[in-house]
Formats: sequence, C-alpha cells, structure tokens
Amino acid sequence: MAENFDDLNNKLPELKLDSKQAQGFLSFFKTLPDDPRAVRFFDRRDYYTAHGDNATFIAKTYYHTTTALRQLGSGSDALSSVSVSRNMFETIARDLLLERTDHTIELYEGSGSNWRLVKSGTPGNIGSFEDVLFANSEMQDSPVVVALSLNFRENGCTIGLGFVDLTKRVLGIAEFLDDSHFTNVESALVALGCKECLLSMESGKSSENRMLCDVLTKCGVMLTERKKSEFKTRDLVQDLGRLVKGSIEPVRDLVSGFEFAPGALGALLSYAELLADEGNYENYTLRRYNLDSYMRLDSAAMRALNVLESKTDANKNFSLFGLMNRTCTAGMGKRLLHIWLKQPLLDVKEINSRLDVVQAFVEDTVLRQDLRQHLKRISDIERLMHIIQKQRAGLQHLVKLYQSSIRLPFIKSALERYDGQFSSMMRSRYLKPLEFWTNDDHLNKFIELVEVCVDLDQLENREYMISPSYDSTLTKLKEQQELLERQIHNLHRETAEDLDLPIDKALKLDKGTQFGHVFRITKKEEPKIRKKLNTQFIILETRKDGVKFTNTKLKKLGDQYQQVLEEYKSCQKELVNRVVRIAATFSEVFESLAELISELDVLLSFADLASSCPTPYTRPDITSSDEGDIILEGCRHPCVEAQDWVNFIPNDCKLVRGKSWFQIITGPNMGGKSTFIRQVGVNILMAQVGSFVPCDKASISIRDCIFARVGAGDCQLRGVSTFMQEMLETASILKGASDKSLIIIDELGRGTSTYDGFGLAWAICEHIVEVIKAPTLFATHFHELTALALENASDDPQKQIVGVGNYHVSAHIDASTRKLTMLYKVEPGACDQSFGIHVAEFANFPESVVALAREKAAELEDFSPSAISVADTTKVGSKRKRVVEPDDISQGAARARQFLEAFVALPLEIMDKKQALQEVKKLTDILEKDAENCLWLQNLV
Repeated sequence: MAENFDDLNNKLPELKLDSKQAQGFLSFFKTLPDDPRAVRFFDRRDYYTAHGDNATFIAKTYYHTTTALRQLGSGSDALSSVSVSRNMFETIARDLLLERTDHTIELYEGSGSNWRLVKSGTPGNIGSFEDVLFANSEMQDSPVVVALSLNFRENGCTIGLGFVDLTKRVLGIAEFLDDSHFTNVESALVALGCKECLLSMESGKSSENRMLCDVLTKCGVMLTERKKSEFKTRDLVQDLGRLVKGSIEPVRDLVSGFEFAPGALGALLSYAELLADEGNYENYTLRRYNLDSYMRLDSAAMRALNVLESKTDANKNFSLFGLMNRTCTAGMGKRLLHIWLKQPLLDVKEINSRLDVVQAFVEDTVLRQDLRQHLKRISDIERLMHIIQKQRAGLQHLVKLYQSSIRLPFIKSALERYDGQFSSMMRSRYLKPLEFWTNDDHLNKFIELVEVCVDLDQLENREYMISPSYDSTLTKLKEQQELLERQIHNLHRETAEDLDLPIDKALKLDKGTQFGHVFRITKKEEPKIRKKLNTQFIILETRKDGVKFTNTKLKKLGDQYQQVLEEYKSCQKELVNRVVRIAATFSEVFESLAELISELDVLLSFADLASSCPTPYTRPDITSSDEGDIILEGCRHPCVEAQDWVNFIPNDCKLVRGKSWFQIITGPNMGGKSTFIRQVGVNILMAQVGSFVPCDKASISIRDCIFARVGAGDCQLRGVSTFMQEMLETASILKGASDKSLIIIDELGRGTSTYDGFGLAWAICEHIVEVIKAPTLFATHFHELTALALENASDDPQKQIVGVGNYHVSAHIDASTRKLTMLYKVEPGACDQSFGIHVAEFANFPESVVALAREKAAELEDFSPSAISVADTTKVGSKRKRVVEPDDISQGAARARQFLEAFVALPLEIMDKKQALQEVKKLTDILEKDAENCLWLQNLV
C-alpha cells in the first residue's frame, strides 16, 4: 500500500510556493465567501491547486487517499492543499459538471494575494468550461436550467416554468397546474433534461416545498436559490426582444399569455447573464413548452425502463440509450437521441412519419450504408456554430465546418437515388430542405468564403492560415516576408563562401526565439575561422552543440523579418476575427442543416439496430389513445436479449379493452415477471419514439404516460424507508394516471405485514380498474389477488369488475427430485402455488431450514380458488383456519380502498408530525369500528 502512495506522490505536481507567496495566498483565501457547494481551483500555470475542505474532498473522492494532502503555511494558519495536474483537472471537472449535481466549479488566476475569478460553472451552465469538458470527448447531452415560480391556491398549485438551453440557445416558457406530489414538474424536468433548478429563497423555505426538493433529488437536479427580486417581469419583453431572433410582437404576445412563468424566465435571464454578452443578441429562439406534446415519464419510470445510461451498467447495451445509439455524427445524433428518448411522441402522424423513414432505411441496405459512411465524416456542427457565435473560434473551427459542408452533396445524392415506396416523403422531408440550405444563397456562400480566405494548401502541415491573396495588406506583407527570406538565404550563401565552409553542412542558419536569425558552426570548425570570427562577426553563444554568431547585415535583416512577421500575424489575427464574424451570420443555415443531419443520423441508427439484430425488429401499427388495444406478439426485451449470455424466450402480451386491460401476473421469483412487464413498457416507449420494436407483430394504442413502480430502495438520507418510498411512488400513480396511461407495478405491498400489504394491493388494483381504467401490468406474489378476476363473472352488477385477466410465468417442478426449472413463458391463468422455498433451495439453504419452511408453509397457506384462509391468531402453529368468504373480501377491500383514498388525500407535506398522527388515528379508529362486522378487515387491522 505504501508503494501505491509513493507512486501517487511522484505523479502529483509539486506545490512550489515560497513563504511570501504562501502568506499572500493565505490572506486572500480567508477573504473568500463560504460556499459549501463551490469547488475552487487556482491556476498555477503548469498545474492547479485546491485548498481547505475542497482539498480534502478531492483527495478522498479522486485520489482515494489523504496522503495526497500538503499543508500550506504552519501552525494555526496551516491550510490543507492538494495539487492537480491538467489531465486530472479535466477528469474532476467532467465528473462535477456532467455526472454529479451537488457541486459548482470556480477557477481563479493570479499570484500572491492578487487572484480573480475567471471562470465559473454549474451542472446547468457549463459554457465557460466547454473547452475543458469536451477537449477529448463528444458532448452527448445538452444541459438545461429551469426556473420555477410556485403559487399555492386552494385547488392546487400553479407552476410558472421557464427554461434555457445555453448550448442550443433556446428559451422556453410554460404554465400548468400541479398536485402536491409535483408529478407534472417531475415529468417536465425529465423531458427537458434539466440539470439545475432556480427557486426563490422564500419558496425554498416553505413547508410545501419539501416534496419539491425530493422531486429534484430524484431527478438528479441541483437546487439553486435566488433572491425573490430576481423573479421579476419588469422590462422582460424588451430584454427578450434583444435576445430573440425576429420582431418583438410575437414575443410580447407569447409572454402576455402567462401569469407566473414570465417571472421564472426573468430569473433565468438574470442568473445566466445573457444580456451581458452581445454575442447572444438576436441568436435565441423563444418557444412555448406544452406538457401534453410528449409522453410524460417520471424519474421512477426512467429508472425502471433503463432508458438512459448509468455508471453501474456492465456494458452499453444495459440501457436503451446505449443499445439504440448507433449514431455516426460527432455528438449531434447522440444529443438528439437523448432528447427523443425523454420526449416520446403522442401524434400518430408524426410517429408514422419517423417509422416510414426507418422502414425506407431498413429495406434499402445500400442507401443505409452509403448514408452512414458519409455521416461519419460530419463534425459536431451545432457545437462548432456555438463556438463561432461566442467569438471564441479559430480557423480550425471554420475548416471543420467546411469539411462537413463539402460532404453534404454526397448525402443529397444518396437520397436522390432512393426510389422506394417512401420516395415522395423523403423528398419533402429531407431533399427539398437540403437543396434549399445548400444552394448558392446559403451554404455555398460559406464554402466559397472558406476557399477564398483560408490557405487550404497548408492544411496538410496542420497549419491554419489566412490565404495571402485574401487581403491586399496581407499580400504585401507576405511579399516583404518572402523577399527578406531570400535576402537572408543569399547572405547565408555569401558568408559560407567568405568563410570557405560548406553551406548547411558546416555553416548552418538557425532561427530561434532568443536571438532570431543566427549562423551556427560546430566547435570542431570554430578554430579554422577563429580569426575572422573575432574580427568580422559578433559571437552570441558558445555551447556543446556549437557556436552561434551574427553580423550587422544578418541582424538588420533578421530584425526587419521579425517586424514584418509580427505585422503579418497581427493582420492574420484581425482577418481571422473578421472571417469568424462573417461565418457567424450563417448560423441559421447551419442550425437548420444540423437539425436535418442529426434527425437522419438517429433514424439511421434505429434502422441499423432493427436490421442487425439476430432476430429482426418489426414495424408497430400505431393507433390513437382512445381506440385499439396493445398487442405485442413474440415480444422481447431489447436490452436483455442483447446480452451475450442470454437466449431470450419471447412472450405475447395482449392488453385488450374490457377483457385483459388489467393483468395480474403471478409466478416464482426469477421466473421473468419483472422482465416481462418492463419489456412491454420499453416496447411502447420505443414505438412512440419512432423505432421498430423487438416483436414478431405489434399493435400499440398510444400512451400519454408510463408510470412504473418497480423495486424500491431505501432513501434514508431523505428520511424515507423502503415502504414509504413505495407508497409515495404509488400515490403519484393514483393521482397522476389516466385511462390513456400505462401502469407497471411490480411487487407492491411487500414492505409491511402480509395483511396490510395485501389489503393495500387489493384496494389499489380495484381503484385502477374501476376509477383510472388504465392498461396495467401488476406483478405480485399475493396469489390471493387473482380472485379479483373472478369478479368478472359475478352475477351482481355492483360487484362486477370488468377487464381483469390472470397470467403467470410458468415453471416446472420435477415430481421425484422437487427441482424447479424456470420456463420463462407467460401463460393465461393464475399461478396455483408459491415457489419461494424452491428459490431458497437454489440459494443452497441448509436442508433443515428448507424442511422447516415447508412445514410452516403447509400450516399457514391455503390456495383454494374459492376462499382465502388465514391462520387463527389465537393458536399459532395449529392447523385450524378461519375461512374468509369472497363477499367478505369484496366488502372489506372496498372499505380498505376508501381508507387508502382518505389517507392519500391527507396533506401530509404541510402537517407537522403530531397533526399527521392524529389524523391517521381518526381514520384507523373508524376503520376498526367498521371491521367489527367484516372478518377480512379484522385480519387487516
């Protein structure tokens, strides 16, 4: 271990400060305001340093040892410090700004006691660190900052939302009603890819907002508190008029339609300091964000369906994004795929338009391969234009845009050759826009600009220079430079002849930063010409590699050459800035082309995935949400079947209105229940993104939301137990779901006692079936729940429950060995037994434990389809059982559901602990009284 520490210390840059510098820095460091979120770095030119708590954080988190720490100063003034190399700084910055959401970064430059803040970045505002973050990697996601203005009223909470995407230069505004669980806010944060949220300080302290803070934490969003005065609307329209392209009237009309959202937008303008940078003027677009435009997904659904990548993924195919990301362009396609997966479509026509393009690419292999080949040579046009608009670009950025631009005619030609069934759609969707944006009035003007102004011949030497012929002043300076070079070379030849030395072999001409142009000879040749050297020349330096000397002529010519070179460089710089400003005027052209190219890239990626899988994907039939069923034949989980060790067994899922719209799925652990219900959600999401799906045949009625309650982990850092987390997620479903949603629930009610859990599960099922009426997949170990489907056949219309179907994952038990074999097939009907003890055998439990488990299970369980039996609590261990009749179950479950609804309706977020306990006690007292006449309820309470 000590050897590892020694290796680490050898790799760390050495912190070199004399006592005066150290004292000056310490005095400056004490003046910095306390900000627990800020990680401050100090640029020491060759390396960086961090100090105090930041140093300890970096040492523990990134070096994994405190031996990296050094002490600056001595005694009580000593300050923990750590040095960070340039490469390590890039790693830390990427982690803090792109992966985590609990810190900001500040970078200081200076020396002694004089330091100034030169860069600051947050997870939502990474602009000043883009050169560090994406120096060696692509930008996969475009972070968004959201501001919320909350207004609580009797009928709920009105949310004013503003957002800004600083990379794409988009401003957005929205306003909507929300419930106490902030389900709509959560969906918006997920859909927008929000990394940071602004709230007024007053809002952040109110008791109502504890739930909102939990939502932000679940979504991985940093909370930033701002003064209430920043949430202002004064001069907002005028400020937006300066930032947004086009006239001010549409801006005024849009903003005037909202009551609270303009204040949120005003806070964003102030926080991001958009008006301070004139490069932002007339470069932003403002749009209304509509929650109903896309399928709503909350953080629980995103996790349950493994939509986006996670650090814990064993390989890229573990997530839907990793599997579907076969994009070719440098970053643009990946970012669009990120957005699409968070914003599945609801419009049947637009979904089918995407599917038409994918089908065209699947059917025409040559077209698909040609386009992918050309797209691989397209740079990240969006980021390049962003850099150019920020006036931070050099000629190399223009050249990259140029190299991408000259590939577009090849893409256009490939599309023109397509003559399949979707040729007219491809022409209107891609070819016509490409022809428009690449004509002589648009892209060709940019190509001409680069070819005229950039010296393309020098690109082979990786030199980015303005062509001398572009400017008359530059031409004259270039001619002077070449003339002086000839004169210096002539002088070199004359001097070689005068000294009688072979040119270049013995007498060399060097050019350096210290002396400029000089002659150099080896020490071996020096004695031969020593006399002339001392009388006719000026010796500048004598070293091992030889003697450097000059004369008045060479010095004069060298000085002139240096002066002309400086003027040439200055002129070059001025011309580069001018050319970059001209290139910035092509922003609309490149933004439109980037949109077209990235869309082609993502749809090609879908087609490549659909056609390259061992079992090809199929095109789904899409119907509107109020008609059709959800039929998935031969359905597979795309991420699971992509794992090398898996031989996936497909299953059918038929969610049919009035018959099997609500499915209860029972069966053993590890039998495939969770995989099955998740794969249905994944297939529907893929279809509404516009992708083919891993099925033999698929017909999908559009869903406006996917709710998933799959597995729950303890959230003790937020004071939330496993069961409480389960109840909170279920409450979100009960409040937010509609008949147009899809609900996926796995193992509900296992975090409490058997009777409580079963009672809750039954009441929730009945509420979903009778009130919400959403298609639902409910996987459970409560086999008694399957009695819900029997209510279908009830003669009493008041008791009849329509649309519930029982399914189970099959398993085979060998009669002689009692060994369990999973078949992974989902079949109609309820599972007639539990397999928990068999799974325990899989885990190699001791035989005595397994035998005792079988004995106790035999005493307590009765899986009679007509009755549910529970052990007599007065005689634990006896085989006497008290039978609960189906009518008793129905009445008790209905009352339990009323209790649950009353509990859910309690405004717990604004109650203190004492109030909450009193209200819950009232509800339980009433329930206990009602239970006197209901045996099933007696067992529950």
